[in-house]
Parts: sequence; structure tokens; C-alpha cells
Amino acid sequence: MKILVCISHVPDTTSKINFTDGNSKFDSNGVQFVINPYDEFVLTRAMWFKEKQGASVTVVSVGNPSTEPTLRKALAIGADEAIRINADASDGYFVAKQLAEVANNGNYDLILAGRESIDYNGGMVPGMLAGILDFNFVNACIGLEVEGDKATVIREIDGGKETLSTSLPLVIGGQKGVVEEKDLRIPNMRGIMMARKKPLTVVEPISFEATTESKSFEKPEAKGAVKLIDADNVGELVDLLHNEAKVI
Repeated sequence: MKILVCISHVPDTTSKINFTDGNSKFDSNGVQFVINPYDEFVLTRAMWFKEKQGASVTVVSVGNPSTEPTLRKALAIGADEAIRINADASDGYFVAKQLAEVANNGNYDLILAGRESIDYNGGMVPGMLAGILDFNFVNACIGLEVEGDKATVIREIDGGKETLSTSLPLVIGGQKGVVEEKDLRIPNMRGIMMARKKPLTVVEPISFEATTESKSFEKPEAKGAVKLIDADNVGELVDLLHNEAKVI
């Protein structure tokens, strides 16, 4: 089984976010970048298929040279090879088209991606990718087993879980649950050394114009002051909720 894992290069959640050029561009200065957490869950699941079923695992990312340390980390975790598509990941449909080109050229059976990236939170790419490729697609995946060309998938739905049976080729939009957080892989020294020898191929993007562009960004408003109400003063609490917060 050939597996392609889509990797996003995203700011660490502890990073301080700023914007430049009149709030029209993200300021990456001083920002630590990591593998998108949702992608890390599916990458770990891909490692399970590699170890238990002998699958080959390729990781792919759309990005400039600054994304290569993130791909090297994925190689250190255990992926066999990496592909960097040399373009800025500025538009969901553009990214999906670039990934689809790599997928078509590689004849992959299973494509794993996080359900969304934690920077833009668009949640578009996995579904668009499946649509372009005409592959089966399951989003919000929290469980995945593959036997031959058949897959059993558990996905999260409102108020519960749903178990589906489908066939390969398949695109998965995964999240926490497809593996548990305690099972995430941390590169060891041997993995880091081996990653230096694994192939990281740079390919040029196909000619395709992005369909959207970011006009401006703004930070959420700062949290207001907290009012503490004595536990015995229920009347004051109700009055504040009704007349000030206007939530009741």
C-alpha cells in the first residue's frame, strides 16, 4: 500500500502572532513553525501501517524552502521520502490542485491529511483534493483500519460516532482519535540521522492561479475585565447576565 501524507507547516500555538504591511501579511519573524497537529496524528497512523502492513509512506507539503525542517522532522519520525512543492500555500484550492498533481503522479492508494490546518482553519483541502482526484473521502476521522482494498473508518459526528465501510483509493481528513496523543512519535537521534539520507524532492508547481487572496488580518479583541460575584448574591449575577452581558 502506498500512502501519501499531506503536511502543513504552521506556527506553534505558543507563538506571538503579528501582521505587517497594514495588517495584510503575516509576520513570520521570530515564529517557531511545527508540523500541523492534525497532520501529526495521521502521520503517526501512517507509521502504524508501515510497521504492521509494510506500507510505504511519502510526505508532501506545499511551501517555500523554510518548510524543509518540518518535512525533515516527518522523515525523522519514519516517513520514507518527502516532496516539497515549491510554492506558497496561500489558497486552499491552489494547494489541493498541487497536491493532486503529486498524487496522480505517484499512484497512491491512501492519502492522509489533517482535517484542517491550525493557522487558517479553512478545512477545505482534504475534501477538495478528494474531489479533484475522484477518490472516496471521509472527514473528521477518529479511527482507520485497512485490509486489502477495503477500509473501515470511524468518524466523529454531532453527538456521537459513525462507522463506515469504503474502498481504496481514499482520502482521509483526520484528527485526534485516529491515534491518541500519547502515541505521537518523537524523533530520536537515530531517526534524525537517517532523515538526512532520505530523499527530499523539490518539484515546481503546476501553472494554476490562486482563486482567493488575503486582504487583511486582525487579532481578536482582548478579553475584558472579570467581575467576581459572591456565591450568595444570585440576584446580582442574574441582573448582570441579563442587562450587561445580555446572554439571558
